[in-house]
Amino acid sequence: MNYENILISIEEKVATVTINRPTKLNALNKATISDLGKAVKLLGKNEDVRVIIITGSGEKAFVAGADISEFANYTVVEGAQLAAEGQETLFDYIQDLKKPVIAAVNGFALGGGLELAMACHFRVASDNAKMGLPEVSLGLIPGYGGTQRLPQLVGKGRAMEMIMTAAMISAEEAKEYGLVNYVVPQAELLTFTNVIAQKIIKNAPFAITKAIKAINANYTDGKNGFDTEIKSFGKCFGTQDFKEGTTAFLEKRKAEFTGK
Repeated sequence: MNYENILISIEEKVATVTINRPTKLNALNKATISDLGKAVKLLGKNEDVRVIIITGSGEKAFVAGADISEFANYTVVEGAQLAAEGQETLFDYIQDLKKPVIAAVNGFALGGGLELAMACHFRVASDNAKMGLPEVSLGLIPGYGGTQRLPQLVGKGRAMEMIMTAAMISAEEAKEYGLVNYVVPQAELLTFTNVIAQKIIKNAPFAITKAIKAINANYTDGKNGFDTEIKSFGKCFGTQDFKEGTTAFLEKRKAEFTGK
C-alpha cells in the first residue's frame, strides 16, 4: 500500500514507520493520522513483523504537533469528534496493539507528537529531543490521550505542571521524569532502538502480547489489572512457546519460539 505521509521499511522482523512531512516538521494532519492507523493495523497482522518502531523524518522533529490549520475553525462538536476519531483509529489502537511499538523520538515531540510517543509502549529519545504539551497556549487541552498518559508516566504533579505551563522539557529531563527510557546521540537513535527490538524478538510472541495486555489493564478505568494478569498468565500455559521455553531452559539451550 502507498501512503502519502509515511514511509515503511521492514528488516529482521522490525518495521520502521517514518512520518514523512519534513517541511511541516512532521505535524499530524488528518491524512497522516489515517495513514499511520492503516499502516499500524496492517503491520500488526503481518507475520514477518514482530516489533514496530515509529520515528520522524529529518533531524529536527519526531512530530512537532497537530496541524493547527486544519481545526482552527472547528465547532465544539467537531472538536470532540476530532479527538474521539484520533484516539480510536490511532492512539488507543497503538497502545493496545498485540505487538510492541517503540517511539524513536528524533527531535521535537510536541502536542499530538508527544501524545503519539506516549501511546507507544515505551520511548527512546535523541539527545536533541524536546517534549511538551503546549495546547493550553492555544486555548485547548491535549485531546489525543495526553491528560491521561502523561500523569501515568511522570506522575500527577509533573504532568499538571507540564500541561499548565505549556513548557518544553529536554531529553535528559524526560529521562529523569520517566517519560523516556534512554537518551542517545541522534546518529545512534535507530541503531540503538533496533538493538532493543532484537532483544524483544528473542522472546515468546504470545507471552509478549499477554504482557502488554496485562500491563495496560492496570491503567484502564474499570479493568482489574491483577485479574487480567491471572487470566493471561494461565493462557500462556496452553502455547507451544511455553513448552519450548521451559524445555529449552531445562535442556540448557536457547529457545526457538514460533509464536504459537
